Amino acid sequence: MKALVVYCHPNPASFTAAVLDVVIKELTAVGAEYRIVDLYSEAFQPILRSTELEFYLDSQRNRNFVANHAGNIEWCDTLIFVYPTWWYGLPALLKGWLDRVMLPGLAFHMPDEGKRSIRPGLGHIHRFGAFTTCGASWAWTQFVGAPGKMTLLRGLRPLCGFSTKTVFAAHYRMDTSTTKSRTLHLAKVRRKMKRLLN
Repeated sequence: MKALVVYCHPNPASFTAAVLDVVIKELTAVGAEYRIVDLYSEAFQPILRSTELEFYLDSQRNRNFVANHAGNIEWCDTLIFVYPTWWYGLPALLKGWLDRVMLPGLAFHMPDEGKRSIRPGLGHIHRFGAFTTCGASWAWTQFVGAPGKMTLLRGLRPLCGFSTKTVFAAHYRMDTSTTKSRTLHLAKVRRKMKRLLN
């Protein structure tokens, strides 16, 4: 098992970091190889520049700008995201990572003469996990449409193929969380990870 963990939070003492710790412990427990991409720590540049856009559809050249990240995607068979939900969506840094790394020819294949729609390119990824925190309640997040969750689970996840094992966990009402609620959530993350890795 080769797991890529994409972590996005600016505070190393955050609850999101505690979630990351649980994810790493569970990966270690099953002897998985893993790589952590800490977007804030590496100061990832999230802006898709005009020079990149020029070669966006050229699968031989588009990944040159993000070669290490593209290599990580090709290497892994398990993809896990650990991040906070801000304004109901993904942090800008994580969204920028998706914009720049999930490229045609890597994450998906563009329509061509034989196929009229986008096709999945991540068939080698067999496990997909997303772990987040939300300041809003579950009900309000659903009312807004949960765009961050939808981007990952309904946008990116299907590019991995329909048989990919998938888990998701969110701690809602994070702004009024308690020691008990956080402890219970970490236990939930642990259970979800065990299910993902078994």
